[in-house]
Amino acid sequence: DQADVSAAYGMKDQDARGWFVYNTLTQHAASTQVSLQAFLTAQGASYQSFWAANMIIATADRLLVESLAARADVARIDSNKPARWIEDPEVANFGVAPSSQTAPDTVEWGVLNVNAPAVWALGFNGAGMVVGDLDTGMRWTHIALKPKYRGWDGVTADHNFNWHDAIHSGGGVCGPNTMAPCDDDGHGTHTAGTTVGDDGAGNQVGVAPGAKWIGCRNMDQGNGTPATYTECFQFMIAPTDLTGNNPNPALRPHVLNNSWGCPASEGCVTRSELETIVNNTQAAGIFVEASAGNGGPGCSTVADPPAIYSASFSTGAIDITNVLASFSSRGPSTFYTPNLLKPNVSAPGVNVRSSYGSGDTDYALLSGTSMAGPHVVGVVALLWSARPELVRDIDATKSI
Repeated sequence: DQADVSAAYGMKDQDARGWFVYNTLTQHAASTQVSLQAFLTAQGASYQSFWAANMIIATADRLLVESLAARADVARIDSNKPARWIEDPEVANFGVAPSSQTAPDTVEWGVLNVNAPAVWALGFNGAGMVVGDLDTGMRWTHIALKPKYRGWDGVTADHNFNWHDAIHSGGGVCGPNTMAPCDDDGHGTHTAGTTVGDDGAGNQVGVAPGAKWIGCRNMDQGNGTPATYTECFQFMIAPTDLTGNNPNPALRPHVLNNSWGCPASEGCVTRSELETIVNNTQAAGIFVEASAGNGGPGCSTVADPPAIYSASFSTGAIDITNVLASFSSRGPSTFYTPNLLKPNVSAPGVNVRSSYGSGDTDYALLSGTSMAGPHVVGVVALLWSARPELVRDIDATKSI
């Protein structure tokens, strides 16, 4: 039994819209999960309750799974097995020219490709917009990211409402449950840089350098689960303090970067695991961008959540000559009948230079639809800063 938040689309007051979605989802989950939670507690099972979709993550043996499956209040049971959901090295290194690591004399080619400097020249650089990064974490102290972090005022850092860590064990070099943004892979620092990054010294790697960013680590060294993904979506719908309390939807971001996918073979078994979560995130007025995946060049290779959903704005990858990358997943998405045209757009995703998590002044070249997505996220931030009447108008923005 899932909550109905469709009324949110008709709300003009955007703070009220955020609170409506949050209150409706949390109250619905609280009232409908009572019996199931009591049953799990009685069985001695460890579990975590969610509200972004009305679901519970539990650790269960076969006997418990079978008794759960027999319950009328359980729609389905899916795996929560961790899997690697970012680019494999052969894609990440595709078309990468190792000679161009130094600071260029101009903005990065991808930033030029999406015409960002032309928008800057009109006086719009993303100011007033907040980007949410769901990834391997972010090295917030990187010189291209620190000035753009919402939790940094130029003197002191406040990570409350600006950072959440959904990794509760492991965590690589960061460890689990970090109290400040940390990147255990480097991938998230790179994608965040492409949305907003600029060190003020020639490294113009970001499309919307006037925007701010907040972050959530949803993968453990590149390995995620439906649970870690959902926990980060929840934080973005209603950011909390570092203890997970005092949720405030008024502090939610405008647009989300999702440079990851959830393969059916290793976790998203039915492929519908994240659909309700993405739908509810969009209902809150958050633009959900998702990388199309790196399963090309065959047809119907946009195959994994969240890129397959109609609510997601899915991004394929082109190179500097505007040619579609061979690895970039092709449509259509066969998740719905009739099939959906996917990806929704393609953007620079081959040999993209951006900030990297190995050091505060490090940059790296990477390829993948992960690199293409942040260009689109930056464009949304630019568009909304230039045309305030479009802010949180998801349908009109997708059309444009």
